[in-house]
Amino acid sequence: MPLYTAQRYAWNLAKTLMVEITLFATPVGYAAVPSAEFEGDADSVVREYDPFST
Repeated sequence: MPLYTAQRYAWNLAKTLMVEITLFATPVGYAAVPSAEFEGDADSVVREYDPFST
């Protein structure tokens, strides 16, 4: 998934589920998962989306 699409998806997912979402790079693009479920390499993290931040 392209970065722009992944960023919009991650933010929407965070606001909908009201959980922190981690956006990370993969060999074929980008992906987003709930931060509690992310077990990948910390160097691959692009951004974390927190629905409770201001």
